[in-house]
Amino acid sequence: MLDMADELNRWLEEGRDFAVATVVAVSGSAPRGPGAALAVDADGTAIGSVSGGCVEGAVYDLCAQALADGETVRERFGYSDEDAFAVGLTCGGVLDILVTPVRADGPDRKALQTVLSAAVRGEAVALARIVHGPAELLGRALAVRLDGSYEGDLGGRPDLERAVVDETRSLLDAGRTGTFAIAQDGSHCEPALSVFVESSVPPPRMIVFGAIDFAAALVRIGKFLGYHVTVCDARPVFATRTRFPEADDIVVDWPHRYLHQTDTDDRTVVCVLTHDAKFDVPLLEAALRLPAAYIGAMGSRRTHADRDRRLREAGLTDAELTRLHSPIGLDLGARTPEETALSIAAEIVATRHGGTGLPLSKSHTPIHHGTAARRCLPGDGGGRFE
Repeated sequence: MLDMADELNRWLEEGRDFAVATVVAVSGSAPRGPGAALAVDADGTAIGSVSGGCVEGAVYDLCAQALADGETVRERFGYSDEDAFAVGLTCGGVLDILVTPVRADGPDRKALQTVLSAAVRGEAVALARIVHGPAELLGRALAVRLDGSYEGDLGGRPDLERAVVDETRSLLDAGRTGTFAIAQDGSHCEPALSVFVESSVPPPRMIVFGAIDFAAALVRIGKFLGYHVTVCDARPVFATRTRFPEADDIVVDWPHRYLHQTDTDDRTVVCVLTHDAKFDVPLLEAALRLPAAYIGAMGSRRTHADRDRRLREAGLTDAELTRLHSPIGLDLGARTPEETALSIAAEIVATRHGGTGLPLSKSHTPIHHGTAARRCLPGDGGGRFE
């Protein structure tokens, strides 16, 4: 739901009533993951998607009903054997969807507004909602910040609220969306409740070194994928706003020096397009010893061999060098800067999410990665997933 924060926050500011349907659990193959949402306002305007089209009509009707009667419901949608065009997921998966009305007199409107406005500002915040349990608690929500402060209530149960806040902060600190089980008294003994947490954290960083034409194309696709994109080059004549209008930051500095000074984490993507040993080697020497989700370097196979030799001479180990994707990108037969940027982006996605890079027609892995290993919670159709 938080991927629609801008629009939903605007709806709240305008005083609209609406209902939001959120995917809270997935099993098998399904087109959308936990957190995907569809929202419908009182005029029938709809935004978002929970299934890529499979069950949108039925979920739309559930939202309209929730707006009319003010009731929160949880529904399960699975494969329709009798008619592939009936309500069901023809891909064979199962979705559990929580449908919650957000009305002016609703108990959780303030918590939702806190989360959405913070997400719009790029602040770290999480929305924790009870998605399995007694009817009077279903859909109740807390807006939780990293410092432990929160908005909302869970039916006047302070012990439960404190326990939910503590669990939610752990997921938020890791930037993860997930589900945990808990008892109504806040303990983990005989858990009767399931709490679904959506975390909103600042976007991951993409740092592009080398202000070349390929970099301009990569900046555009990086923004499309939701990264905060920085371009860095030591040459001020090339690192300009005119050449990179879509970049969030443009830095004129020696690449390795900037990398030492800036913040990176395990979601950061580093793309080295400088194609010059005097920049590449000290930069990669630093990058391969920092936390990052992906580190790639442009160049021919001959360039890569020379770069590898220089990095080994600088003291990098085999384990550190295995993190380097070079030559950068997947083999798509790319020729233009845009096609090359697409090949780099494809490798980034595959690396971050465990993809093989093979055509799906030739791959035997699950189409939707990460769905098979989720552990089910007692009495819940979902499970804890990360």
